[in-house]
Amino acid sequence: MKAGFAVHTERGRFTDLEPIAVIDIGSNSVRLVVYEGAVRAPTPLFNEKVLCGLGRTVATTGRLAEDAMERALVSLARFRAVVDLLQVSNVLVIATAAVRDATNGPEFLARCESLCRSPVRLLSGEEEARASAFGVIMGVQDADGFVGDLGGGSLELIDVAGGQLKDAVTLPLGGLRLIDVTGNRIEKAQALIDKELDRVPWLQACRGRTFYAVGGTWRSIARMHMAQIDYPLHVMHGYALTAGEAGAYCEQMRRAKKLTSLRGISEISRARREVLPFGALVMERLLTWLAPRRVEFSVFGVREGLIYQMLSEAERAKDPLISFCLDYARLRSRSVEHAMELCQWTDGLFPPGGPVDESADDRRLRHAACLLSDIGWRAHPDYRGEQSLNVVAHAALSGIDHPGRIFLALAIYFRHTGLEDGRSDQLSGRLKAAVSRGVQKRARIVGCAIRAAHMLSVGMPGVVPRTRLAIEADKLVLDIPAEFAALDGERLRRRFATLAELMEKRPRLVLAGTAVAM
Repeated sequence: MKAGFAVHTERGRFTDLEPIAVIDIGSNSVRLVVYEGAVRAPTPLFNEKVLCGLGRTVATTGRLAEDAMERALVSLARFRAVVDLLQVSNVLVIATAAVRDATNGPEFLARCESLCRSPVRLLSGEEEARASAFGVIMGVQDADGFVGDLGGGSLELIDVAGGQLKDAVTLPLGGLRLIDVTGNRIEKAQALIDKELDRVPWLQACRGRTFYAVGGTWRSIARMHMAQIDYPLHVMHGYALTAGEAGAYCEQMRRAKKLTSLRGISEISRARREVLPFGALVMERLLTWLAPRRVEFSVFGVREGLIYQMLSEAERAKDPLISFCLDYARLRSRSVEHAMELCQWTDGLFPPGGPVDESADDRRLRHAACLLSDIGWRAHPDYRGEQSLNVVAHAALSGIDHPGRIFLALAIYFRHTGLEDGRSDQLSGRLKAAVSRGVQKRARIVGCAIRAAHMLSVGMPGVVPRTRLAIEADKLVLDIPAEFAALDGERLRRRFATLAELMEKRPRLVLAGTAVAM
């Protein structure tokens, strides 16, 4: 193997990680997720759910329905077979509200344990709330607000700030439960919801903060809202709305005479559609009581929270975005060492008080872009820009919001295309329209800096750290020592000049200690 190339593993996986399977027996869905390992940014190897409706009749009958149990047991048999096929030895099986509330829950759990060949951990309401909150902490950088996890049988609410969990409560406000107790009459549900919320005195602590929405029903609402506004990304995690926008759309959904009249409904499974109006009403009422600053949707919840609790303190302390990008660079780049070198090299463009302001979050996004800058090297040169943009825009990133995600995608796009604009019908054009000109300019600067660095180093480590990139008065300086002077060339100079122009500086190239004409 040539020096400087990262070690790639079979099937693009890390062989030193032990996979973990989580089987989640929920009130509405039964799901299996197999994660590559217990790390700060866990990657699913397999993900499947079946909507079984275990909680459909528990409120009125006190029991899990026979047909729902049979459907769940058939799903569990398949999930166990999948786990065996993937040779996963670390299996965690959990059950939540419907099973803990049903009188025949213990009997059902015994059958589940037999099929899964593993004990089932029946989470209490508090444990479920804590796991949901830890899931949000796993997926959201510096989470501060209220986590709401809406399932089929219950709603868990918990206050999160500074990585710490505060007040928590479980309320009987799951979508299937509300359908059951109201006879599927939504006009009866508001009084029930308000009665439960009224008994939680600390809800007003969320005022002006973020509400993190967790659960399949709320993710479906977010997906439909994206369709309604023709949003350019179809990524749920990190999608955010103002409280007013979210409340207005929930009211629209609740009042719709036919859900089929709403855009995006075709993307929602028929089994999920029946709970949408009730889920919308729960969110609508919550927003009235909580008065948050905004609503942010999270795909990280109970399952990821359980993984988070397995991590060491050192692993928890890692930045989830940088952790993901570093792992991705190890798997997809020619040299992860070179990607890491770019982070420090591009620091020279953003000195304190320099021409382009850079916040702490801007810095971590720039470093993330450097780490991802070479993941498209195997693609055809004519298509590396759009293909890399598409990969980054839709990657399973965590610790990042949608504007940050778009910045990353555009920075990698410009790394391959320079300042060329994509056609308006391409994703690049739609993403550019979704962010400010300031974000676009910063993406161009970072992309063009990486583009110049790759022309200088040919993507190999050990070159750019020996050069110097710096701002000196009205000049952008690139200082190349004698040992690498032969790497100078026309294309490198053009790319460096383009970068200087973006920085509103004059280019100054120094070769072996001597300034040369540009």
